[in-house]
Amino acid sequence: MRTLARRLLIPGLTALALTATGCGSTSHTGAAEPAAPAAVTPSSDGTSQQLDVAAAPQGTSTPAAVARADGKGRTEKSALKVASYDQATGRAVIAKGAQTPGRSPAPGKSPETGKSPEAGKSPEAGKSPDAGKSPDADKPVAVGDVIASAPAPGAPAGLLAKVTEVVGKTDQGTEVKTAATTLAAVLGDDKADGKVPVDPAAVTVEPLTKGVTFSWAKGPGLTFGPEGAKLPLGNLRLDVNAAVDTAPDAPASAGASVSGFVQLAPQVEFAYDGSAGGTPGPRGAFLGMSGDWSSQWKLQGRAAASTGAPKRIPFAKLHSSPVIQVGPVPVVVNLDLTCYIQVEADGRVTVEVQQDVKGDFKVGGSYASGKGWAPVSASNVKSTPVKASVTATGKVKGAIGAEASVGLYGAVGVTADFAPYVRGEGDIKAAASSDGKTSLEGAWALYGGFDLSGNLQLQLSLFGTPVFERKIPLGSLNREWALSTGHIKR
Repeated sequence: MRTLARRLLIPGLTALALTATGCGSTSHTGAAEPAAPAAVTPSSDGTSQQLDVAAAPQGTSTPAAVARADGKGRTEKSALKVASYDQATGRAVIAKGAQTPGRSPAPGKSPETGKSPEAGKSPEAGKSPDAGKSPDADKPVAVGDVIASAPAPGAPAGLLAKVTEVVGKTDQGTEVKTAATTLAAVLGDDKADGKVPVDPAAVTVEPLTKGVTFSWAKGPGLTFGPEGAKLPLGNLRLDVNAAVDTAPDAPASAGASVSGFVQLAPQVEFAYDGSAGGTPGPRGAFLGMSGDWSSQWKLQGRAAASTGAPKRIPFAKLHSSPVIQVGPVPVVVNLDLTCYIQVEADGRVTVEVQQDVKGDFKVGGSYASGKGWAPVSASNVKSTPVKASVTATGKVKGAIGAEASVGLYGAVGVTADFAPYVRGEGDIKAAASSDGKTSLEGAWALYGGFDLSGNLQLQLSLFGTPVFERKIPLGSLNREWALSTGHIKR
């Protein structure tokens, strides 16, 4: 771990090296396995299929999935594409064989392989690339058909819609009117369960304050910092060095600041069980986000008093819309994170706290037929060696955390707030006698911990489950452990 800003030296501070204890809970998330190609296998009940869950292929136009209104066959991949979509009217133009802009194949090469027809045999000799497709897979859409599409012009969060009217032909394709629908309309009675890591290269970052840098590693690992450390594969990292409001009566040497980094490897968790035995909607579902988290940060100086709610300083917004392939269906997941610094203080305590935090987290919503939606929140966090010092009488609490949301096709499904923190309090008093002697006496204590809270949103009904009338809170998960206590007498 790289060395953070130099220690603040203030007369009267007592510096300590602490070995922190850990805190566990109900879940641990390990590294995700590499995504396998999307496929289907028969389930044990013989009526539904078990669909693979994998990352959609990168650098190509993801095929749309079409569920036909006539009910013949299953939902299938199709050469049909959403050429354009108008969110205000729900009108879409459906075209066949559209290429992803800027990625047309080279002359004489196949769009599927990038090779010339003579370069080699097809994956299965004697079979066409479309072997296994029904004759209806690529026919024009009709009223009642359901289209599931990756991001397209006018639909940056993808499209999941049912055709309500075929308007007619245009230069781009067939214009249709659409209405909202659910995943149950394309996944039917099939099943799926998997985890897909988020490609950090596909994450966009908007710095909200000065002193923020963003790093990510997709290949062998990115080198960062003066020590040349390696960023683990699949991780993204935000470094911040920001001033926070300092107490008005604090000396110049007690200027308050937070410096450090947040490093995480998020992944999407998706599950669907459509084998509901003839009842409307699926038997079960899950949508959530999990991942490994580590942060190293330092709070120092005398922070200004906070009144009411703690002072929260967002320093970066992150967004990603990964497309996961659930069998033939492209499911667009929208992820948003806002990383922040939070300080709660009474303006009297001067601190220097440096902490390393490592662990994992999992937030989401789980559905079971007959029971409805239930929140899922878990974390296993440990803090490693800490250096800290406290002076004067008062309290302070500092956190570096993230507000996160995860949803489908642009609709928010789960929101969560994860914030590892350090809390300190002191009761240290100075006295002077008439003979000129001075004394300093008191006690102080430091605690580490984390808060995890959030809500399930109405839009989880996109799975085809019953609508719930209000947000369902995840509940507040809080863990705290003692870092150290001390006494001063001199």
